[in-house]
Amino acid sequence: MAKLEINSAAEMQKLGAALAKTAEPHDLLLLTGDLGAGKTTMTQGLGRALGIRRPVKSPTFTIVREYREGKLPLFHMDFYRLENDDLSSIDLNGYLAEPGLVVIEWPQLVMTDLPDAYLKLKISRIDDSWNSTKREVELIAQGSRNEQWVQAALTEMNK
Repeated sequence: MAKLEINSAAEMQKLGAALAKTAEPHDLLLLTGDLGAGKTTMTQGLGRALGIRRPVKSPTFTIVREYREGKLPLFHMDFYRLENDDLSSIDLNGYLAEPGLVVIEWPQLVMTDLPDAYLKLKISRIDDSWNSTKREVELIAQGSRNEQWVQAALTEMNK
């Protein structure tokens, strides 16, 4: 596990870019944190670094947004509004089988349906003021590939 202090939206996007530059097909990135913690901001940096030109938006109301035009396909999911943990309308296994990057916000609602290997980012506000951009990000790797991903991303962040 590694911890980072993030002091701005730009730094959160830089973390996303570092993760994108070191991502491989079939990587699974789980994002946890309160509403407004920076999950979508981080994913925007990730998308930009993958070469996705259209805006990366929160999939809160659509559940899944697909971006296939980048260096890797990006499947951005948000299960915050998933009703009764019902995944029947989403082919989660199909997305996980594709050679892309799957990013899931609010994964705690579907953990039993996910593989054992993943990288989880736990994003927490450092102070309580709503407009503060200071965050602590814990990078929690499950599996050797994801441990390597963390190290590669941290190296990329420090360039």
